[in-house]
Amino acid sequence: VAQAATEETGVDAEIIDLRTLLPLDLDTIVASVKKTGRCVVVHEATLTSGFGAELVSLVQENCFYHLEAPVARVAGWDTPYPHAQEWDYFPGPARVGRALLETLEA
Repeated sequence: VAQAATEETGVDAEIIDLRTLLPLDLDTIVASVKKTGRCVVVHEATLTSGFGAELVSLVQENCFYHLEAPVARVAGWDTPYPHAQEWDYFPGPARVGRALLETLEA
């Protein structure tokens, strides 16, 4: 999804695919944010209480003075998971692309 969003928007972005949440490779994340000054967190869980919220907190704690824009989050909606409309629920390339562009414009 992130790769498709970068291709659709033409944004040159570093994409970090967290294969494991524990142990979290925080060094790679911090190095990327310090290099780019920006961060967009994408995950399929709900926006509220999802792992992305913890990830944003860690980025803020470790990269505050390097951020050039607020950290953006693109996640599932805060609703029960709708099996019949799952592709509307999950973050798709259009939503991720909008977040990328908004973060660059900030």
